[in-house]
Amino acid sequence: MKHSHLFLAISLAVSGLFIAGCDKKEDEANAAAAQQQMPPAVVNIMPVQFQTVPLVHEFSGRTAAYEVADIRPQVTGVVDEILYPQGRMVQKGQPLYRISPENYQSSQGANLAAVQQAEANVQTARASYNNAVANIESQKALLEQAQADVQRLKPLVAQQAISAQQYEQAVTQLKTAQAGLNSAQAAAQQAQANIASSQAAVNTAKAQLSGTQLDLNRTIVRAPISGISERSNVTAGALVNANQANPMVTISKINPIYVDISQSSSELLKLKQQQASGALQAGNNTVELVLEDGSTYPIKGQMSLAEAKVDQDTGAVTLRAIFKNDNYMLLPGMYVKARLIQGLINNAVLLPQSALIRTPKGDTQVYIVDQNNKIQVRDVTVNGTYNGNWVVTDGLQIGENIVVVGGSKVAPEQEVVSKPYQAEGTAPQQGAAQTQGPVANKSGTPKGPVAPQKQETAETNAAK
Repeated sequence: MKHSHLFLAISLAVSGLFIAGCDKKEDEANAAAAQQQMPPAVVNIMPVQFQTVPLVHEFSGRTAAYEVADIRPQVTGVVDEILYPQGRMVQKGQPLYRISPENYQSSQGANLAAVQQAEANVQTARASYNNAVANIESQKALLEQAQADVQRLKPLVAQQAISAQQYEQAVTQLKTAQAGLNSAQAAAQQAQANIASSQAAVNTAKAQLSGTQLDLNRTIVRAPISGISERSNVTAGALVNANQANPMVTISKINPIYVDISQSSSELLKLKQQQASGALQAGNNTVELVLEDGSTYPIKGQMSLAEAKVDQDTGAVTLRAIFKNDNYMLLPGMYVKARLIQGLINNAVLLPQSALIRTPKGDTQVYIVDQNNKIQVRDVTVNGTYNGNWVVTDGLQIGENIVVVGGSKVAPEQEVVSKPYQAEGTAPQQGAAQTQGPVANKSGTPKGPVAPQKQETAETNAAK
């Protein structure tokens, strides 16, 4: 009885295994038949083309005036009149304000009279000097006569031909003549000193006159630069003081105009390292502006300077670009976005956004079609975007064909039918990339929606 039950159990088990094996073979046969009936998936591919691609970074920035002049009065007085159209263009040297000139005109008259008086004193001193010189000549003649008399009388007094008194009178006259000459010479020196003093007084009076004339000229306040004027901070009748703290008006030169942007020091260091290694060529420092309304400024600018220091608070370096502003579209203080070409990436590949696959770990991959028309996976390195395409810098080789369209329908090692890819409305890319167009973001993430890529990645992972 026990043997019967055991035989029955073994029979049932063998029957089950036989039936399961038959079902599995049937499923495989059905799958093979379905695969034979379903045609291979069709994908669009593009060949790997290495080219030089501009590395474009986008920064937020502010416009700043090329020159700014705060106009302050250099004299004190009451504003008589405002002479310029407020908020309009003014030219260098153009009158802006007129300050009451009466006090300065009065001072100018007094200083002019002081100059004239000082010049008259110079003439008087010169006349005195001329008289002193003439007196010296007269005293010299008297001295010579007295010397001659002493020489003539000296032997006569020895012979007692004349009295001693006569000889002593002659000696006294000689001494008197010598004293007169000394006095005349001293008077001449004093007259000469008076001339110098009077001339110095003339120079002082002229300097005071010149200062008064300068103050009088400054009663007309003029523009030191050409630019756009702001509204006036003073009105006619207001009292202004020389070199006051508050400006009367501010003038800004905005053609050309600056755009100030900031870039982190780590990014600049990375750029220099890439250039040193040869992976990146130096850019042409061209800058493109995107305005607040999203439009692109029609004129490209150039980098003007990069500060040789890092801001300790932000860790950034200030960059300054300069733009022409003939139509005054740009005004100081405007918020803009600056696209800066900071280098040229050598041996890069431009891929449409649909060609890239992101793994759950964040790695970037692409599908390629090998020589056997089967799908293979390649890990790639991406360095931003350009003209709406991914910039791939590593992971691809010449001769490989990248799946651009249809990657979401296939899996690795799957056999496919490939067709050339061509973007809608454009010809296939050939040659090097141009230096115009959209930007490579600093984060390497393209602008625009990326949901289709995420969906494709999910589907690809499911297929895997």
